[in-house]
This record gives sequence, C-alpha cells and structure tokens, in this order.
Amino acid sequence: MFMNGIVKHLGRCVFSHTNYHRIGHHVRQKKTMPTISQLMVPQPVKSVPDDANVGAELTGKLDKEEVVKWLAKFYQRREIKAAATENGIDNYIYHQTYLSFRKFCLEIDKLPVDLHVTFSDIIAGACHLDSLLPYFIRHAKQVFPHLECLDDLKKISDLRLPANWYPEARALTRKIIFHSGPTNSGKTFHALERFFSSKSGVYCGPLKLLASEVYYKSNQRGVPCDLVTGEERNFASVSKTPSSHVSCTVEMVSVNTPYEVAVIDEIQMLKDPSRGWAWTRALLGVVAEEVHVCGEAAAIDVVKEIIMSASEEVELRRYKRLTELIIEDSSLGTLEKIRPGDCLVCFNKQDIFWSTRQIEAMGIECAVIYGSLPPGTKLAQAKKFNDPDHPCKVLVATDAIGMGLNLNIGRVIFNSLIKPTVNEKGEKEMDTITTSQALQIAGRAGRYGTQFSTGYVTTMKNEDLPTLKRLLSQHPEPITQVGLHPTAEQIELYAYHLPHANLSNLIDIFVNLSTVDDSLYFICNIDDFKFLADMIQHVPLPLRARYVFCCAPINRKIPFVCSMFLKFARQYSRNEVLSFDWLGRQIGLPFACPNTLLDLVHLESVFDVLDLYLWLSYRFQDLFPDASLVRDMQKELDCLIQAGVAQLTRLLINSETKVSSGTSQAVEAEENRPVLFAKKTPYTHDRNAITSGNPLSSHGRIADRLLSEGLLTPKMLEELKKEWQFQKDCEKQSFEASNGAVDKSNPIKHSRNDTLNTRRLSRKRRT
Repeated sequence: MFMNGIVKHLGRCVFSHTNYHRIGHHVRQKKTMPTISQLMVPQPVKSVPDDANVGAELTGKLDKEEVVKWLAKFYQRREIKAAATENGIDNYIYHQTYLSFRKFCLEIDKLPVDLHVTFSDIIAGACHLDSLLPYFIRHAKQVFPHLECLDDLKKISDLRLPANWYPEARALTRKIIFHSGPTNSGKTFHALERFFSSKSGVYCGPLKLLASEVYYKSNQRGVPCDLVTGEERNFASVSKTPSSHVSCTVEMVSVNTPYEVAVIDEIQMLKDPSRGWAWTRALLGVVAEEVHVCGEAAAIDVVKEIIMSASEEVELRRYKRLTELIIEDSSLGTLEKIRPGDCLVCFNKQDIFWSTRQIEAMGIECAVIYGSLPPGTKLAQAKKFNDPDHPCKVLVATDAIGMGLNLNIGRVIFNSLIKPTVNEKGEKEMDTITTSQALQIAGRAGRYGTQFSTGYVTTMKNEDLPTLKRLLSQHPEPITQVGLHPTAEQIELYAYHLPHANLSNLIDIFVNLSTVDDSLYFICNIDDFKFLADMIQHVPLPLRARYVFCCAPINRKIPFVCSMFLKFARQYSRNEVLSFDWLGRQIGLPFACPNTLLDLVHLESVFDVLDLYLWLSYRFQDLFPDASLVRDMQKELDCLIQAGVAQLTRLLINSETKVSSGTSQAVEAEENRPVLFAKKTPYTHDRNAITSGNPLSSHGRIADRLLSEGLLTPKMLEELKKEWQFQKDCEKQSFEASNGAVDKSNPIKHSRNDTLNTRRLSRKRRT
C-alpha cells in the first residue's frame, strides 16, 4: 500500500552538467558541485582480531620507523599514482587513503599476514616497493566503498530516458490533447467536460483548492468522484468504496491505476524548480487512454518533446480569451480612487496589511487573501468578495489569486511590479515579475458570465505602467526544461551500496552521479529535502521512513513548524503514538481568537502543523491515529483565523500598541527569524499575563514570546529593563542639555550627553 500509494508518487531526480539551467524565461547559474570523491566520507578500517601474530612469528616484528619511511616513498612514486588513477582513485581519495593506510599500518599490532610479510621483504630488500600497491588499493576500497560499486551507482542514476520508467503507460497508445490558452479562455472547462462524460477519470490539479472544486462539481453533476490530497482521501460513496473518478493534487496521482481520461491542469508548472517533477511524472506516467493537458502556450514545445520521447503524439487545441482585457491609460495613483470589483495585488504581507488598513479607514470593507492562509479562509474571503449582496466590494491579495480561486474581479491593480524571490544561495532578492506572472495575475480581471464582462488592469504608480504594458504585450518564453526528483527506491539502492552514508549525503551523491539529457531536464530543488534530512539526522529512523519524513511539504522558514516536525520525528522513532492529547499539549490547546497580528501569524503556523500531522497520518496511520480529531480541530482553527482576518484592521492597531515596531516586526518575527531548535513551551493564551509595571510593557508580546521559547531569561529581561530605564534617563538629560539645563559642574554627565546627542544624530543620518 505504501509503495503504491505514496513513494511511487514521487518522480525521478536529474542533474544537469551544464553551467546553466534554463527554466521558463529564467537562466539560473548552476551551483558549483563538489566532486564525487569529496562527497564520500572515509570509513575507518579495523583489523580482524587474531590471537596469534602469524606475520611476526614468520618474519619477526616490524620496525615502525622503517614502515613510515617506505610508506612515504611509496606515496611519492609517480608510477603508484598512475596505477591508482587507473583504478578510479583520484588525488583526493589517493591522499585520504594514504593517511588511513599509514595509520592502519602503524596502529595495528597484528597486521594481516600477507601485508606483514610484504613489509618485511621490502625493508630487507627482498622485493620492490610497488608490491604494496594491491594492499593499498584493497584498503582504498574499504575506506571508500563506492570504488567497488561506482558503475552500479551510475546505472541506478542514469535518468536519460524517463519515459521508460512507466511501463504501464507505455503499454497503451495514449491520445494526448493539449488545451492551450490564456486565463479565462475556457481551456480547463472543455477538458473537464470530457472528464465528466468519461467512464473513469482522474483530475490532477496544482492546489488542494482546485482539486476540491472539481471534486464537489463532479459529485454535484452526479458523477461520483473521490478526493485525494497529501493529507486525506474523501470518498464519494458512504461505504467508502473507491469511485471511478478521482480528483487529486498532482503529486498524488497514481501511475498504476488505469483510467479512460486524465486531466493535467496548469501544465506549465513543469518548469517549477520545486514541484516540476510532479507534472513530468504525471505527463509521462498516468495510465489513461486520453490525456488532456491544460496550460500556457509556452509549454507546447517542451510537452511535444517529452511526448515524442514516449513515441506518442500531441493534438493541439488553442483557445482565445472569453472576455476583453484592457490596460488603462493611467495608474490609480491613490487608494481613494478604488472602486467596487477592484483587486489590489501586493507581493508581501506588509503591503497587504498597510493597504487594507488604508482602504478600511475610508469606510470600504476589504477581503484579504494571501498564501499562508488556510484554504477555508481563502474560500470564505473569496465568497464574501464574490457575493453581490455583501458590502465587501474590494479585494487585497497576493499572487495567490493567480490560480485555485474563482473571483469576480473587474480590475486588477498592481501595487508594485517588484516581487521578492529567493536565489540559489537562499538569499532574498527583489526582481520584476515575469511575463508569465503578469499575464496570469492580470488575466484574473474580467470573468465570463459575471457583471465584469470586460477586465481592466493598471498599476498604483505611474512609473510602473509602461513596464506593465511591456510585460502584457509579450508572450512567455517557451519552456525548455522540466523537473525530475529522486525516488525512495533509488535512494534505497544507493543505501544498499553505501550503508554508512546518511540520507543527505546519499542525495548529494545521487545528484552528482546522475546522467541526463541536459537539453530537457533539470534537477528540482532538493534544498528543503536536505534541510529536513539534516534536521532529523540524529533521530534513529529506518531509511524509508526518514525519506518520507523529508518529503513533508513544510515551510522551513517558520521555526514553530520546524520544531514540531522534529518532535514528530522523535516521537515516531520511539514508536510512541502521537495522539490528539499529545498534539494538543504541544500546540497549546485551547486556541483563542487572535488579538494581534502576531497572534494571527502564529495561528497560521499552528494550522500548518496540523496539516503536517494529517500528511504524516496518511502515510503512518498506526502512530498518527487521530486524523479525524485533528481535522475537526483544524476546522475550528480555520474559523478563528477567518475571524482574525475579518478584523485585520483591529489586529493591526493592537499590534502597533503592543509591539513597538508595528506591522513590520509582527510579520518579520515569524517569517525572518532564524530557525532555532530550542525547547519550547506551549503557546500561552493569557492576554493579561504581562505585568503592567514592566518598563518593557510596550514590548510585552515580544518579551512573552521570547520567554516562552527559552530565548530570553528573566535575568536578561531584568537587565533589559535596567538598560531601558538608563537610556530613558539619558534621553531626559540630553533633552535638558539641549535646552540649556545641563549641569556644567558635572563634566562626566556633560560628556555623556554630548555622546548621546552624537549617536542620535548618527542614527538619524543612517535612517
């Protein structure tokens, strides 16, 4: 069940040996990879214990100084280095093996008989120094086991023909139909009509929201359909028997179950650096007579090339946009010009919160949607915005609206065209959005069959409008590469050959030895996988379970989620049940309605923890048994988050009164704080726990959080309190000095005031 249901749903990994990876319109420089030798950890070699020292009995005891001298000569011989190279031993392994071999010969009292005799003959001049070569190579293969199985490892990671990985799909003569068109062109609608009319079918969506929408729509039309996501399976039948139709997230599609029709939505996601492998796998592996793929025209050529490698053909159907999209001649300029049906698109939470507060200050109710909100909250906000009888007529959102939600938007307003991204070094960068992103977001304006038959798009700032017009006048660059990812089976084979390597190390070795067609494939980002692997490396887990844990879809930037992930792994390793009660103690039940922005952000991270529990319960049902209770808890938490989002302005005001640095600190506290795996106490719900007399009362929420997480001790807090009071006194003295009230008789105080004034002016200049 596990093999068919989970692990085989993961794709293959590839590694490009070119200097650049092209993904969509981006050209990403490849990271400098270490050599295969540098990835290998030298293994210690021990002598087999023997009661008798046969070598010493035959030739006498060896002079260790002579052994060192002859080993040094052996190491320096060019002939020996050349012979080692012929045996796959490069300079790095040669040197490491020499160090290990010398240590072995000097520290082991009872050397193997043949080696002892050979050393004795070399010292006596009875044989040549090169006689040590066979023993040296034998030792090298013990220190670096991959030398014995390098060819086998390369065969395992030969990924040049991924079409051959799916024999069930290759046994069929599949009909591939590409529905190409922009947003609001009806391409997915036509593919789904074929899905609903089929005897059996599977829909593969990029998001749980889309999969859920198809699930509900199919059952409403009288076509029984199951829902399969990473966290659960919902049956259409009361008896919980599988239906002939399935709606799932693309990672969960089975490549063993036969269907009449398969629909793969948003096929351009093949290029996604993190999830692209799932679309590649679905396209090549789904066992269906008809495969309908929907997406941008930019993916046509690469899909044809992939399908050609499977000896199949593609039928192309093009669609035009159903509603007109007009770029306005002027920017909005000010939020006072906002009108019903507008959607203001921001690319960070701070802009969303600031804009929401400004709009609601004008008496206009807003719906708010951003990526980290639970699906239920997003749907509730979308429903409120779409309802013509609801007073909410304006939407403030991130690019999370680009797919997965049906929204009646009349005009899209780009607050900015600069979006933060993370480069390959894990550093934040700011860059203009891509043509594909601009078209995807702007295309949400104007929806067929609503009051907004024509869509409009503009920017907030005048200087952004020419850039937007340029982006929307272009076509996305053709996709040239698609992603793959390593499977558990491949890693298990590697572990069989390299039993001493850890999971992160096995992944690195696999990537290094992978052989692929550089023109078509790239390696999907494995940084998150390796991050989780390193985090739980000290936790004793079977390799298969460790692999599954590391595939968990979590945001590693959120410390609370990472710490809970580690607790889950530890509890599982001890074979202890992760019950509902245990989980409740860890996350601080019962929950309270958020009172500040920091509270809301924390509840969102708790929701992610519950998602993680459900994801693991789907794979380890025996130790994660309370999925239904956790799902009920998640619904309650979703309601609290919805209530918080509905009162976002109040939370912002509370944040500014309770957190001195305001919205910025509240958001960055959760998003940018480094991951610290310190012992944490349950989340406190006592809103009045902060002592009113505390000089740090304006910082009470931060102080409470730091104390609860063990990052701030009461003693440190007391020192901060004294420092705060001292600074307050100094500022008072400085103020008096600036008004001529300084005590000239006290030169120390006068000097201190001058210093403080200088520092304050310096801070102002930096600001």
